[in-house]
Amino acid sequence: MVLSISSTCTLEEVAACCNAVRFFQLCVYKRRDITAKLVQRAENNGYKAIVLTGDSPRHGGREADIKNKIIIPELKNVEGLLSTKIVADKGSNLDALANQTRDPSFSWEDIGWLKSITKLPILIKGLLTHEDALKALEVGAAGIIVSNHGGRQLDYCPPTISVLEEVVHAVGGKVPVFLDGGVRQGTDIFKAMALGAQAVLVGRPVLYGLAAKGENGVRRVLEMLKEELELTMALSGCSNVKEITRSHVRTKHDRQLLSLL
Repeated sequence: MVLSISSTCTLEEVAACCNAVRFFQLCVYKRRDITAKLVQRAENNGYKAIVLTGDSPRHGGREADIKNKIIIPELKNVEGLLSTKIVADKGSNLDALANQTRDPSFSWEDIGWLKSITKLPILIKGLLTHEDALKALEVGAAGIIVSNHGGRQLDYCPPTISVLEEVVHAVGGKVPVFLDGGVRQGTDIFKAMALGAQAVLVGRPVLYGLAAKGENGVRRVLEMLKEELELTMALSGCSNVKEITRSHVRTKHDRQLLSLL
């Protein structure tokens, strides 16, 4: 599980309630001392990695949030560290909070600072190109999450599945590559693995299950994905995940190449 920095339960509460492998998602605040405290708390509470969100120097223009004048709940992880009581006269409270508190100047050069304050591996989330993947390797990222932030940051970003292979080729096996975004069925997991992802991240389906049937709904969503993946593997002749290969999928680019032959 990747726990959001904006969660409504503290990272300590989540750590105390389960033995799952947990990563902590991090946005860097203008006040670096607050960021450092959050990272230290994650390390002290058994989180296994920091997932650095790298595609949000500013908050995306989320029109539904602005129209509905969304007001976010109290952010428990920064309680007592950062005031989140920001009144937005127009539009989104979340937008106003993000743009007032997060550090828009955080850049590749600052990854060194983040590495200096923790022993945890740092995964960079939000990369979509060959060039950014190489840069992530250069600054010492321990892993890459190919993500377009659920399509909520920038309109017309490419679907992550369409750029996954570009990033995988750039990385060349040096660090793990994960896919985030658009995973709705087990077949999506199968395709991502065939194109080189070591794992996928699942967001919206988990929330749908939670909204429908609480904890049991979340469990059922994960069971369904697992069952669908196993069925897809069986019908594709794969007895284990290592047998899922590039030959199991054909992309638009592959079809274009075949048409030239």
